[in-house]
Amino acid sequence: MFKKVTNKEELSDAFSIRREVFVHEQGVPIENELDSYEEVATHIMGYAENREPFAVARFRPYEDVAKVERVAIKSSYRQGGNGRQLMQFVEEVAQKEGYSALVLNAQCQAEHFYLSLGYEAEGEVFLEENIEHIRMTKQI
Repeated sequence: MFKKVTNKEELSDAFSIRREVFVHEQGVPIENELDSYEEVATHIMGYAENREPFAVARFRPYEDVAKVERVAIKSSYRQGGNGRQLMQFVEEVAQKEGYSALVLNAQCQAEHFYLSLGYEAEGEVFLEENIEHIRMTKQI
């Protein structure tokens, strides 16, 4: 089940997944993981049937589009279409909030995944937290 975060407990679940995936798995410093956009971003959570939090994403206003960030899924849930369902839910919520386009900085290892969802790569590969990324966009 995917939902928009509406309380501090859900936001804490989101931060917990981000710490697990970005800080512990990928080595991003914790002080770089949480940022000044937490308050203005719309956070999305995924919960399993047993109520275990397993997926997170956020988007925020960026120029004239929504910027999708901090997309993470616990390793044991990375199969079975969970990532696709998460991103479809993010797109639905962003569209309901009035956005017609999304931009994201995809880790290069996930570029094919985003291409399969209709995103288009733009520009050159760049480093963010010592991980190769590429800018991608999609009209929704």
